[in-house]
Amino acid sequence: MLQKPSFTVDEIKRKLEQYCVYQDRCHKEVEQKMREYNLIPEAKEMILLSLLKDNFLNEERFAKSFARGKFRIKNWGKQRIVRELKFRDISAYNIKTALKEIEEDEYLKTIYRITENRNEIISDTNQFKRKKKLIDFLMRKGYESELIYKTVNEIVS
Repeated sequence: MLQKPSFTVDEIKRKLEQYCVYQDRCHKEVEQKMREYNLIPEAKEMILLSLLKDNFLNEERFAKSFARGKFRIKNWGKQRIVRELKFRDISAYNIKTALKEIEEDEYLKTIYRITENRNEIISDTNQFKRKKKLIDFLMRKGYESELIYKTVNEIVS
């Protein structure tokens, strides 16, 4: 059986600092990473406090960059972003702050753009099937239902 290499607390702390520097991380991801090292609770606590104190770990910054990134790159809607942030145990305050990163006019432009693009791809000639496919697509992306119906009805007429 292969034995895992053992590290000192300082080495693990440096590894986790690099992990956080590479990309913003949430507490849950860092705690998961620490589990891999089989640390004693006191060492985990000490490392976590050090990462927070030195600003390697910042939940608000993580939530904001997560919301911006998922919206701009993957075109996710607010509901999907909220669901994913809750899954990562982000506080309601930080989720609210993160959603302010998405400008309303940019949000509307995006839903129209991705709906038009998707509409061009769908080969169904039946208008109802076409609308259903668009609505399902936008629901998966996490947009609000009233916004979806409004957009789909304007584009597919």
